[in-house]
Amino acid sequence: MGLLAEVSGNIGAIGYGLGVIGAGIGVGFIFGQGVQAIARQPEAYNLIRQNMLLGFVLVEALALIGLVVPFIYAGL
Repeated sequence: MGLLAEVSGNIGAIGYGLGVIGAGIGVGFIFGQGVQAIARQPEAYNLIRQNMLLGFVLVEALALIGLVVPFIYAGL
């Protein structure tokens, strides 16, 4: 019982850490597949780059939402 009494903190930090892992995997997948697509079809560079950046922005927005939400719920 003494060990459990010493454990304290916010579970949101653990949740955000797991969310960052997912965002990192997502960004790596987006840019890896984008570079592969550009190598296969160089004439579609502008379209592929636009879609890569859009995907990157969406993944990073979700990661930032994951950062903010635990602080919002901790304040309630």
